[in-house]
Amino acid sequence: MTENPGITGHWDIDPSHSRLGFSTRHAMVSRVRGAFNDVSGFAEIAEDLADSTAEVIIQTASVDTRSEGRDEHLRSADFFDVETYPEIRFASSAIDEVDEGSYIVTGELTIRDMTKTVSVPLELIGVDTDPFGNLRAGLEGTRRIDRKDWGVTWNTKLDSGGVLVSDKITLEFELSLIKNLDEAALADSSETAVEDAASTETPEPVTEETPAPQADTAAPQGAAPVTDAPENSAEAVAPKTTPSAPEAPKAPESVTPTPAADEPAPPAPTAPESAASVAPKEQSAGSEFPPPPPVKPAETHADKPAEKAPEAKQSDAQSSGSTFGKLFGLR
Repeated sequence: MTENPGITGHWDIDPSHSRLGFSTRHAMVSRVRGAFNDVSGFAEIAEDLADSTAEVIIQTASVDTRSEGRDEHLRSADFFDVETYPEIRFASSAIDEVDEGSYIVTGELTIRDMTKTVSVPLELIGVDTDPFGNLRAGLEGTRRIDRKDWGVTWNTKLDSGGVLVSDKITLEFELSLIKNLDEAALADSSETAVEDAASTETPEPVTEETPAPQADTAAPQGAAPVTDAPENSAEAVAPKTTPSAPEAPKAPESVTPTPAADEPAPPAPTAPESAASVAPKEQSAGSEFPPPPPVKPAETHADKPAEKAPEAKQSDAQSSGSTFGKLFGLR
C-alpha cells in the first residue's frame, strides 16, 4: 500500500507546467542546458504500488537549447537523428517507495532505437488543487546517464586534450501531473448507474400498484350505471318508484285477481330488497283472501231469505187465517 493514498489514480503530465530537460558540460568549462517542449505521458498509481505504471513520450524535434544553430545540430544524425527516430520513450517496469514521498521509478529508456534499463529517483513535492479545480501533483528528480550507451557518440577533441561535449548527461525532471477526474467520475457514474438501475426497478411495483386508485375512481363510474339501472331492471325500480303512483299499478296486473289486495301487493316482487315491508302485506292478503268466498255468498243469501222470510210467514199467516176462516166461517 502507498504511504500517501491520496496519490492513487490516473495522472496526466501537464506539458505547459512541466520540464524534461538535460544539461552537460561544454568545452569542459561551462554547462549548457536544454529541454524538450513536446512531452506527454501518464502515471497510473494503484493502491498496491507494485501494480503502478508510468510512461513518458518525448518528441525529439522539440529540443530547445535557446540556440537555433545548436538545436539544428542536435536534430541531425550526429545526435538524435529526428527524421529516423522521432521519439524518445520511457516505460516503467517498477515503482518503489523508498521513503515517505520518495520514489524510485525503474523502466526502459529508448533512444535511437536502443533500449536500456534506467532507474530515476523522484521526490513528491506535494498534492494540491489549483484555482481551476485541477488536482495537481508535483515531482522532481535527476539522473545521470552516459549518452554513448544509446549510440550518441559524436564529439570533437580540444587542444587541451578534452572534448567539446561531455559524454555524461544529466536528465532533469520537473513534472506537474493532473489527476484525471473524468475517469473517476465515469467510474462513480457507472456505480451510480447500477444503483439507479436497482432503484428504478423497485419503483416499478409502485407504478403497478398505482392502478389501485384507478379502481377506486372506477367504482364511482360503476355507480353511474346504477342510476341507469332503474330504466332496465324492474327490481331496482321497485324501491325507488314505490312512492310514485304510475309504476305501482304495473305490479297488480301480475300479482292477484282481487283489486282491493292489488294496491299493496306491488312490493311483493321486491321481497329480496324489502322483505320486512312485504311480509305484513302478505299476511293481510292471506287473512282477507280465504274468508271472502264463504262470507260474501253467505251474507248475500242470508240477507235475501231474511227479507223473504217474514213475507213467507205473513203468507203462511194469511193462508192459515184463510183456512181457519173457512173452518169457522170467518173471512
